[in-house]
Amino acid sequence: MEKLVLAHKQLVRDAKFEACTSDRHVHWSATRRITVHGNRDFLSRALENVVRNAVKYTAEETAVEIILEREEATALLRVSDRGPGVPEEQLADIFRPFYRVAEARDRKSGGTGIGLAIAEKTVTLHGGSIAARNLPRGGLEVEIRLPQC
Repeated sequence: MEKLVLAHKQLVRDAKFEACTSDRHVHWSATRRITVHGNRDFLSRALENVVRNAVKYTAEETAVEIILEREEATALLRVSDRGPGVPEEQLADIFRPFYRVAEARDRKSGGTGIGLAIAEKTVTLHGGSIAARNLPRGGLEVEIRLPQC
């Protein structure tokens, strides 16, 4: 494990590129630089899985919001979209390997249902937590908490 600043430049650049091909946008907001202990490659892939999922499901002409802030001794990352959300009874299931919400199970939507499972395992192995909730305005928010250095 190494000490690292939660990087966003490449992640946001890649997400914006992917989003603009389908008339979607990505907005990044951070209160300050936040340092955590972890494996840079694993954490980058986990965050990328969450952000790419949000970009895939947000409605056209809307934006994925990525907010990084400090909450006491925790790095708090929120990724929210303006998509259809997830049925309440399935919110915990979306982090299980190969689980796909009924509306997303057809092959047209792509994916295998392992991206969020990888993110959950990575975050947990780094001493953090990940959870999802539906937003009152519509869409889904995934919240990642990681211990700071």
